[in-house]
Amino acid sequence: MIRQKYVDSTCYSYIILAVDEEFSNGKHMHAIRFSIGRLTWYSQNSSWEIILKMSVVRPLKPALQDICIRELNEVPQRVSQDIEALREWVLKQPHLRACTDDQFLLAFLRGTKFSLERAKEKFDRFYTLQGTIPEVFNDRRLATDPQVLDIIRMGVLLQIPMDADDSGPCVTIIRAGSYDTSKYKFQDIIRVGSMFGEIMMFEDDNATVSGYVEIMDMSGITGTHLFSLQPQLLSKFSTYADEAMPTRQKGIHFINVPAAFETAFNSLRSFFPAKIKSRISVSSDPEAIFDIVRREYLPKEYGGTRGSMQDISHTMEAKLSSYESYFQESQRFGVNNKLREFGDNVRKDNRSSFGAVGSFRKLEID
Repeated sequence: MIRQKYVDSTCYSYIILAVDEEFSNGKHMHAIRFSIGRLTWYSQNSSWEIILKMSVVRPLKPALQDICIRELNEVPQRVSQDIEALREWVLKQPHLRACTDDQFLLAFLRGTKFSLERAKEKFDRFYTLQGTIPEVFNDRRLATDPQVLDIIRMGVLLQIPMDADDSGPCVTIIRAGSYDTSKYKFQDIIRVGSMFGEIMMFEDDNATVSGYVEIMDMSGITGTHLFSLQPQLLSKFSTYADEAMPTRQKGIHFINVPAAFETAFNSLRSFFPAKIKSRISVSSDPEAIFDIVRREYLPKEYGGTRGSMQDISHTMEAKLSSYESYFQESQRFGVNNKLREFGDNVRKDNRSSFGAVGSFRKLEID
Protein backbone atom coordinates (compact mmCIF):
# COMPACT_ATOMS: atom_id res chain seq x y z
CA MET A 1 0.00 0.00 0.00
CA ILE A 2 1.50 3.33 -1.02
CA ARG A 3 1.42 5.75 1.90
CA GLN A 4 3.29 8.78 0.68
CA LYS A 5 5.26 10.16 -2.23
CA TYR A 6 7.44 13.22 -1.97
CA VAL A 7 10.65 14.86 -3.07
CA ASP A 8 13.28 15.63 -0.44
CA SER A 9 16.02 18.25 -0.29
CA THR A 10 18.36 16.29 -2.55
CA CYS A 11 15.68 15.82 -5.22
CA TYR A 12 15.34 12.07 -4.75
CA SER A 13 11.92 10.59 -5.49
CA TYR A 14 10.74 8.40 -2.63
CA ILE A 15 7.90 5.92 -2.33
CA ILE A 16 6.96 4.80 1.18
CA LEU A 17 5.33 1.40 1.40
CA ALA A 18 3.70 -0.13 4.44
CA VAL A 19 4.14 -3.90 4.53
CA ASP A 20 2.41 -6.41 6.79
CA GLU A 21 4.22 -9.66 7.51
CA GLU A 22 2.96 -12.57 9.56
CA PHE A 23 5.51 -13.92 12.03
CA SER A 24 5.24 -16.64 14.61
CA ASN A 25 5.10 -14.03 17.36
CA GLY A 26 2.42 -11.93 15.70
CA LYS A 27 1.98 -9.26 13.08
CA HIS A 28 4.63 -6.54 12.66
CA MET A 29 4.61 -3.40 10.58
CA HIS A 30 7.65 -2.65 8.45
CA ALA A 31 8.41 0.06 5.95
CA ILE A 32 10.40 -0.06 2.74
CA ARG A 33 11.84 3.15 1.43
CA PHE A 34 12.90 3.11 -2.19
CA SER A 35 14.87 5.93 -3.69
CA ILE A 36 16.84 6.16 -6.87
CA GLY A 37 19.95 4.17 -6.17
CA ARG A 38 19.10 3.20 -2.58
CA LEU A 39 16.86 0.72 -0.82
CA THR A 40 16.34 0.94 2.93
CA TRP A 41 14.44 -1.50 5.15
CA TYR A 42 13.17 -0.38 8.54
CA SER A 43 11.83 -2.60 11.33
CA GLN A 44 10.62 -1.65 14.78
CA ASN A 45 14.02 -2.15 16.40
CA SER A 46 16.64 -1.70 13.71
CA SER A 47 17.28 -0.73 10.11
CA TRP A 48 19.50 -1.83 7.25
CA GLU A 49 20.42 0.02 4.12
CA ILE A 50 21.42 -1.60 0.84
CA ILE A 51 23.14 0.61 -1.71
CA LEU A 52 22.02 -0.46 -5.15
CA LYS A 53 24.69 -0.24 -7.84
CA MET A 54 22.29 0.17 -10.75
CA SER A 55 20.95 3.67 -11.35
CA VAL A 56 17.39 4.19 -12.52
CA VAL A 57 17.70 6.01 -15.84
CA ARG A 58 15.61 5.98 -18.97
CA PRO A 59 16.91 3.74 -21.78
CA LEU A 60 17.82 5.57 -24.98
CA LYS A 61 16.46 4.99 -28.45
CA PRO A 62 19.04 3.08 -30.53
CA ALA A 63 19.94 6.08 -32.71
CA LEU A 64 20.58 8.30 -29.69
CA GLN A 65 22.49 5.54 -27.90
CA ASP A 66 24.75 5.25 -30.94
CA ILE A 67 25.45 9.00 -30.80
CA CYS A 68 26.24 8.74 -27.09
CA ILE A 69 28.77 5.98 -27.69
CA ARG A 70 30.39 7.52 -30.78
CA GLU A 71 30.38 11.21 -29.81
CA LEU A 72 29.89 11.49 -26.05
CA ASN A 73 32.21 8.71 -24.81
CA GLU A 74 29.34 6.94 -23.07
CA VAL A 75 30.00 3.37 -21.94
CA PRO A 76 26.51 1.99 -21.18
CA GLN A 77 27.82 -0.59 -18.72
CA ARG A 78 29.46 2.17 -16.66
CA VAL A 79 26.71 4.77 -16.64
CA SER A 80 25.42 3.85 -13.17
CA GLN A 81 28.94 4.04 -11.71
CA ASP A 82 29.61 7.39 -13.33
CA ILE A 83 26.34 8.81 -11.99
CA GLU A 84 27.11 7.57 -8.49
CA ALA A 85 30.63 9.03 -8.64
CA LEU A 86 29.27 12.46 -9.58
CA ARG A 87 26.57 12.25 -6.91
CA GLU A 88 29.07 11.37 -4.21
CA TRP A 89 31.14 14.41 -5.11
CA VAL A 90 28.09 16.73 -5.10
CA LEU A 91 27.00 15.51 -1.67
CA LYS A 92 30.47 16.21 -0.26
CA GLN A 93 30.42 19.88 -1.30
CA PRO A 94 29.37 22.01 1.69
CA HIS A 95 28.72 25.07 -0.49
CA LEU A 96 26.30 23.25 -2.83
CA ARG A 97 22.63 22.52 -2.27
CA ALA A 98 21.52 20.80 -5.43
CA CYS A 99 19.37 18.23 -7.17
CA THR A 100 21.00 14.79 -7.32
CA ASP A 101 18.43 12.88 -9.33
CA ASP A 102 20.02 10.23 -11.58
CA GLN A 103 18.65 11.60 -14.86
CA PHE A 104 19.64 15.14 -13.89
CA LEU A 105 23.22 14.10 -13.13
CA LEU A 106 23.39 12.05 -16.32
CA ALA A 107 22.63 15.20 -18.31
CA PHE A 108 25.84 16.77 -16.96
CA LEU A 109 27.87 13.68 -17.77
CA ARG A 110 26.61 13.61 -21.34
CA GLY A 111 27.07 17.37 -21.64
CA THR A 112 30.77 17.00 -20.78
CA LYS A 113 31.37 13.80 -22.78
CA PHE A 114 31.68 11.81 -19.57
CA SER A 115 34.64 13.72 -18.20
CA LEU A 116 33.88 13.58 -14.49
CA GLU A 117 36.13 16.55 -13.72
CA ARG A 118 34.41 18.72 -16.34
CA ALA A 119 31.01 17.49 -15.14
CA LYS A 120 31.87 18.64 -11.61
CA GLU A 121 32.91 22.07 -12.87
CA LYS A 122 29.81 22.49 -15.04
CA PHE A 123 27.53 21.30 -12.24
CA ASP A 124 29.02 23.84 -9.82
CA ARG A 125 28.81 26.56 -12.47
CA PHE A 126 25.16 25.70 -13.14
CA TYR A 127 24.13 26.78 -9.64
CA THR A 128 26.77 29.49 -9.27
CA LEU A 129 25.76 31.40 -12.41
CA GLN A 130 22.08 31.12 -11.56
CA GLY A 131 22.89 33.18 -8.50
CA THR A 132 24.35 35.94 -10.69
CA ILE A 133 21.15 36.40 -12.72
CA PRO A 134 18.56 37.23 -10.02
CA GLU A 135 16.23 38.87 -12.53
CA VAL A 136 15.64 35.38 -14.00
CA PHE A 137 16.31 32.98 -11.14
CA ASN A 138 14.09 34.31 -8.40
CA ASP A 139 10.98 33.48 -6.35
CA ARG A 140 8.70 33.82 -9.41
CA ARG A 141 10.31 30.74 -10.97
CA LEU A 142 7.44 28.48 -9.96
CA ALA A 143 5.07 26.24 -11.92
CA THR A 144 2.10 27.98 -10.26
CA ASP A 145 3.20 31.57 -10.80
CA PRO A 146 0.42 33.44 -12.67
CA GLN A 147 2.89 35.32 -14.87
CA VAL A 148 4.66 32.10 -15.87
CA LEU A 149 1.33 30.53 -16.79
CA ASP A 150 0.23 33.61 -18.76
CA ILE A 151 3.39 33.50 -20.87
CA ILE A 152 2.87 29.81 -21.65
CA ARG A 153 -0.79 30.31 -22.53
CA MET A 154 0.05 33.18 -24.89
CA GLY A 155 2.29 30.83 -26.84
CA VAL A 156 5.37 33.00 -26.46
CA LEU A 157 7.46 29.82 -26.24
CA LEU A 158 6.66 26.73 -28.30
CA GLN A 159 8.47 23.43 -27.87
CA ILE A 160 8.09 21.69 -31.21
CA PRO A 161 7.04 18.01 -31.01
CA MET A 162 9.20 15.60 -33.02
CA ASP A 163 8.80 12.07 -34.33
CA ALA A 164 9.83 9.39 -31.86
CA ASP A 165 12.58 8.08 -34.14
CA ASP A 166 14.11 11.50 -34.87
CA SER A 167 17.58 11.75 -33.31
CA GLY A 168 18.15 15.41 -34.15
CA PRO A 169 18.27 18.39 -31.78
CA CYS A 170 15.05 19.55 -30.17
CA VAL A 171 13.57 22.85 -31.33
CA THR A 172 12.00 25.75 -29.44
CA ILE A 173 10.36 28.76 -31.07
CA ILE A 174 10.39 32.04 -29.13
CA ARG A 175 7.82 34.48 -30.49
CA ALA A 176 9.64 37.65 -29.46
CA GLY A 177 7.00 40.04 -30.77
CA SER A 178 3.97 38.31 -29.27
CA TYR A 179 3.88 39.73 -25.75
CA ASP A 180 2.78 43.04 -24.29
CA THR A 181 5.91 44.90 -23.20
CA SER A 182 3.86 46.99 -20.76
CA LYS A 183 3.03 43.81 -18.81
CA TYR A 184 6.08 41.62 -19.30
CA LYS A 185 9.81 42.13 -19.53
CA PHE A 186 12.16 40.05 -21.64
CA GLN A 187 13.60 38.61 -18.43
CA ASP A 188 10.15 37.13 -17.70
CA ILE A 189 10.24 35.30 -21.04
CA ILE A 190 13.75 34.04 -20.34
CA ARG A 191 12.64 32.83 -16.90
CA VAL A 192 9.98 30.59 -18.43
CA GLY A 193 12.45 29.40 -21.05
CA SER A 194 14.94 28.48 -18.32
CA MET A 195 12.32 26.36 -16.58
CA PHE A 196 11.67 24.32 -19.70
CA GLY A 197 15.40 24.10 -20.24
CA GLU A 198 15.69 22.28 -16.92
CA ILE A 199 12.75 20.04 -17.72
CA MET A 200 14.58 19.04 -20.90
CA MET A 201 17.51 17.93 -18.75
CA PHE A 202 15.24 15.47 -16.98
CA GLU A 203 13.30 14.01 -19.86
CA ASP A 204 14.30 15.16 -23.35
CA ASP A 205 16.95 12.73 -24.59
CA ASN A 206 17.26 14.60 -27.89
CA ALA A 207 18.27 17.71 -25.94
CA THR A 208 20.82 15.99 -23.69
CA VAL A 209 22.35 13.95 -26.53
CA SER A 210 21.90 15.96 -29.75
CA GLY A 211 21.43 19.44 -28.29
CA TYR A 212 18.81 22.09 -28.99
CA VAL A 213 18.01 24.83 -31.46
CA GLU A 214 16.27 28.12 -30.69
CA ILE A 215 14.25 29.99 -33.30
CA MET A 216 13.59 33.63 -32.46
CA ASP A 217 10.53 34.62 -34.48
CA MET A 218 10.54 38.39 -34.92
CA SER A 219 7.11 38.66 -36.55
CA GLY A 220 5.23 41.67 -35.20
CA ILE A 221 8.26 43.04 -33.40
CA THR A 222 8.30 46.77 -32.68
CA GLY A 223 10.95 49.20 -31.53
CA THR A 224 9.65 48.67 -27.98
CA HIS A 225 10.18 44.92 -28.26
CA LEU A 226 13.65 45.46 -29.67
CA PHE A 227 14.57 47.74 -26.77
CA SER A 228 13.16 45.22 -24.28
CA LEU A 229 15.52 42.49 -25.49
CA GLN A 230 18.01 43.73 -22.86
CA PRO A 231 21.27 42.86 -24.65
CA GLN A 232 23.25 42.68 -21.39
CA LEU A 233 20.82 40.15 -19.97
CA LEU A 234 20.92 38.26 -23.27
CA SER A 235 24.70 38.15 -22.96
CA LYS A 236 24.63 36.92 -19.35
CA PHE A 237 22.05 34.25 -20.04
CA SER A 238 23.87 33.10 -23.18
CA THR A 239 27.02 32.65 -21.10
CA TYR A 240 25.02 30.64 -18.59
CA ALA A 241 23.55 28.48 -21.36
CA ASP A 242 26.99 27.92 -22.87
CA GLU A 243 29.08 27.39 -19.74
CA ALA A 244 26.64 25.94 -17.22
CA MET A 245 23.79 24.16 -18.99
CA PRO A 246 24.68 20.56 -19.91
CA THR A 247 22.49 20.61 -23.02
CA ARG A 248 24.39 21.79 -26.08
CA GLN A 249 23.14 24.83 -27.97
CA LYS A 250 23.33 24.04 -31.70
CA GLY A 251 21.97 27.27 -33.10
CA ILE A 252 20.06 30.52 -32.55
CA HIS A 253 18.12 31.56 -35.64
CA PHE A 254 16.40 34.95 -35.89
CA ILE A 255 13.63 34.63 -38.48
CA ASN A 256 11.03 37.00 -39.96
CA VAL A 257 13.31 39.90 -39.10
CA PRO A 258 11.95 43.14 -40.63
CA ALA A 259 14.36 44.21 -43.37
CA ALA A 260 14.81 47.59 -41.69
CA PHE A 261 16.01 45.87 -38.50
CA GLU A 262 18.21 43.19 -40.09
CA THR A 263 21.44 45.16 -39.61
CA ALA A 264 20.54 45.88 -35.98
CA PHE A 265 19.90 42.20 -35.31
CA ASN A 266 23.20 41.24 -36.85
CA SER A 267 24.85 43.58 -34.33
CA LEU A 268 23.38 41.45 -31.51
CA ARG A 269 26.10 38.88 -32.25
CA SER A 270 28.53 41.01 -30.25
CA PHE A 271 26.60 40.25 -27.06
CA PHE A 272 26.97 36.46 -27.39
CA PRO A 273 29.92 34.30 -26.31
CA ALA A 274 32.44 33.69 -29.11
CA LYS A 275 31.45 30.05 -29.51
CA ILE A 276 27.79 30.98 -29.96
CA LYS A 277 28.37 33.77 -32.50
CA SER A 278 29.09 31.32 -35.31
CA ARG A 279 25.79 29.55 -34.62
CA ILE A 280 23.62 32.65 -35.05
CA SER A 281 21.73 33.35 -38.26
CA VAL A 282 19.49 36.29 -39.16
CA SER A 283 16.92 36.21 -41.95
CA SER A 284 13.95 38.21 -43.18
CA ASP A 285 12.86 35.34 -45.47
CA PRO A 286 9.53 33.88 -44.23
CA GLU A 287 10.57 30.49 -45.67
CA ALA A 288 13.78 30.35 -43.60
CA ILE A 289 12.12 28.35 -40.82
CA PHE A 290 11.75 25.34 -43.11
CA ASP A 291 15.53 25.15 -43.44
CA ILE A 292 15.76 24.72 -39.66
CA VAL A 293 12.88 22.40 -38.77
CA ARG A 294 10.81 19.96 -40.79
CA ARG A 295 7.57 21.53 -41.98
CA GLU A 296 5.40 18.65 -40.75
CA TYR A 297 6.61 19.22 -37.16
CA LEU A 298 5.32 22.79 -37.10
CA PRO A 299 1.87 23.91 -35.95
CA LYS A 300 -0.58 25.02 -38.61
CA GLU A 301 0.12 28.70 -37.88
CA TYR A 302 3.63 28.12 -39.23
CA GLY A 303 2.50 26.14 -42.25
CA GLY A 304 2.83 22.72 -40.63
CA THR A 305 0.43 19.92 -39.79
CA ARG A 306 1.25 19.14 -36.13
CA GLY A 307 -1.80 20.69 -34.48
CA SER A 308 -1.99 24.31 -33.37
CA MET A 309 0.05 26.63 -31.18
CA GLN A 310 -2.67 26.32 -28.58
CA ASP A 311 -2.25 22.54 -28.57
CA ILE A 312 1.46 22.96 -27.89
CA SER A 313 0.78 25.51 -25.13
CA HIS A 314 -1.67 23.15 -23.40
CA THR A 315 0.89 20.34 -23.52
CA MET A 316 3.59 22.61 -22.11
CA GLU A 317 1.38 23.82 -19.28
CA ALA A 318 0.54 20.25 -18.30
CA LYS A 319 4.22 19.33 -18.42
CA LEU A 320 5.19 22.28 -16.22
CA SER A 321 2.45 21.39 -13.74
CA SER A 322 3.97 17.92 -13.32
CA TYR A 323 7.19 19.63 -12.14
CA GLU A 324 5.50 21.80 -9.50
CA SER A 325 7.30 20.06 -6.61
CA TYR A 326 10.67 20.27 -8.33
CA PHE A 327 10.50 24.03 -8.92
CA GLN A 328 9.23 24.58 -5.39
CA GLU A 329 12.18 22.60 -4.07
CA SER A 330 14.62 24.33 -6.43
CA GLN A 331 13.97 27.59 -4.59
CA ARG A 332 16.29 26.14 -1.94
CA PHE A 333 19.00 25.05 -4.38
CA GLY A 334 22.11 27.13 -4.94
CA VAL A 335 25.55 27.91 -3.56
CA ASN A 336 26.74 29.38 -0.29
CA ASN A 337 29.89 31.27 -1.23
CA LYS A 338 30.89 31.60 2.42
CA LEU A 339 31.57 27.87 2.36
CA ARG A 340 33.18 27.78 -1.07
CA GLU A 341 36.79 27.92 0.22
CA PHE A 342 36.16 24.79 2.25
CA GLY A 343 34.34 23.33 -0.73
CA ASP A 344 37.38 23.98 -2.93
CA ASN A 345 39.54 22.12 -0.44
CA VAL A 346 37.16 19.20 -0.60
CA ARG A 347 37.41 19.27 -4.37
CA LYS A 348 41.21 19.21 -4.20
CA ASP A 349 41.14 16.35 -1.71
CA ASN A 350 38.97 14.34 -4.08
CA ARG A 351 40.70 15.35 -7.30
CA SER A 352 43.02 12.36 -7.30
CA SER A 353 40.18 9.86 -7.08
CA PHE A 354 38.18 11.62 -9.79
CA GLY A 355 41.28 12.07 -11.90
CA ALA A 356 41.93 8.36 -11.67
CA VAL A 357 38.40 7.51 -12.68
CA GLY A 358 38.66 9.95 -15.57
CA SER A 359 41.89 8.34 -16.72
CA PHE A 360 40.44 4.86 -16.55
CA ARG A 361 37.43 6.02 -18.53
CA LYS A 362 39.73 7.42 -21.22
CA LEU A 363 41.66 4.19 -21.41
CA GLU A 364 38.45 2.23 -21.77
CA ILE A 365 37.02 4.26 -24.62
CA ASP A 366 40.27 4.46 -26.53
